[in-house]
Amino acid sequence: MTTKVALKLRLLRDDEVAVGPGKADLLDAIVQTGSISAAARAMGMSYRRAWLLVDVMNRNFREPLVRGAAGGRQGGGASVTEAGLRVLEQFRAMEAAALAAAQPHLDLLALQLRTDPGE
Repeated sequence: MTTKVALKLRLLRDDEVAVGPGKADLLDAIVQTGSISAAARAMGMSYRRAWLLVDVMNRNFREPLVRGAAGGRQGGGASVTEAGLRVLEQFRAMEAAALAAAQPHLDLLALQLRTDPGE
């Protein structure tokens, strides 16, 4: 049995997660779909959950990471702002750097984990 270990980073501001892996994935999905609702569907979450995650991100950064457009004939939508793209790029770079630095430690810790629930 192969044991998988992972490192998950979150940027905290006070008691809130300003950005983490799930919020970064949501930003990526909004970039791809141009819509919070379409991004939520693609990720298998409710629109309300996605909107709440966007709200948390927008409240925790100096500039909004996502801007919505009003609905109507043109259909509304959402876009990740320049600030959002910078945060996303920085977060992904931080994840890669942290994983590279932590990998030897993760490998050693994985050897110490149980591989059988009955062990």
